[in-house]
Amino acid sequence: MKDSAFSETVLAWYEVHGRKHLPWQQNITPYRVWVSEIMLQQTQVATVIPYYERFMASFPTVEALANATQDDVLHHWTGLGYYARGRNLHKCAQTVVSEYDGEFPRSVEGLGDLPGIGRSTAGAIASISMGIRAPILDGNVKRVLTRFYAISGWPGTTAVEKQLWEIAGRLTPEHSHQQYTQAMMDLGATLCTRSKPACGICPLQPDCQGYAEGNPTQYPNSKPKKEKPVKSTVMVILENEQGELLLKQRPQSGIWGGLWSFPEVGGTAEMEQVVLSETGHTEAETQVLNTFRHTFSHYHLDITPVHVKMKRPAATVHENNVHWYNTSSPSAIGLAAPVKKLLTLITQE
Repeated sequence: MKDSAFSETVLAWYEVHGRKHLPWQQNITPYRVWVSEIMLQQTQVATVIPYYERFMASFPTVEALANATQDDVLHHWTGLGYYARGRNLHKCAQTVVSEYDGEFPRSVEGLGDLPGIGRSTAGAIASISMGIRAPILDGNVKRVLTRFYAISGWPGTTAVEKQLWEIAGRLTPEHSHQQYTQAMMDLGATLCTRSKPACGICPLQPDCQGYAEGNPTQYPNSKPKKEKPVKSTVMVILENEQGELLLKQRPQSGIWGGLWSFPEVGGTAEMEQVVLSETGHTEAETQVLNTFRHTFSHYHLDITPVHVKMKRPAATVHENNVHWYNTSSPSAIGLAAPVKKLLTLITQE
């Protein structure tokens, strides 16, 4: 199949079957497209839609996002995961406002210089919202191309990624950039899916080399597996006499950067020290809860929660990164995923 025939086939399919009513496809602007592209990284469309709509209601412009607090931004992000995306989104908005007068750069290179915007995201913003011819290479497009051309090797390697970028650039047509970009993402998301591709109704099937080989799901090849290490921690759920729970803000770097979490300790002696330093005494009722596992992309974390109920008033906490959380009237702050789970558990007791 010629390159022009590929793009024409994909565009014809999109015209009839493509998704055209998603929230970010209405009132298209660089800001709205950018937010959607960041949210859609590693996250399904159905999950993103309600988050996107709430986010846009609270931060309708890049200026509104730039002027928000990080806590407010991460509060809106809570549950989406990969929280560095939320922090970078906030930082990028501030950069656009302070250095570009609130206008996104109108080139792939300029967009790529902004915090948290990679080459594919820059291409999507430029193509969809600015009419600039620019290839993209997100997970959906990688899947379509590796199957269509039966490209072996994990796409994360430099050689395979370079090959895919060359193909993506070659196939991107001189016209209908916006529609083609949307079409490729849609094709991968709705037909050429990870485990159950709908090859029978795919417009590219007659020329797909992966399909011809009889096993298209072998592409793209998986990343070579490494056994994930297991780490463990104890989370101290410290509750005062008013039923408020002590939260601490995590450092900006590392896991759950900038989010609020329960204090973590390595053992009982350390836990008593935390209770003493935060409340001024250790008169409390302690209950060890069931250990559960939270999995990151690179390791497992086994969390043992310990519920500590104070028996008399706690000393006033004056630290900036400490907050007594009222479960009856919750603050608008970003919470680490296990903390949300534990808050639900505690409030149900």
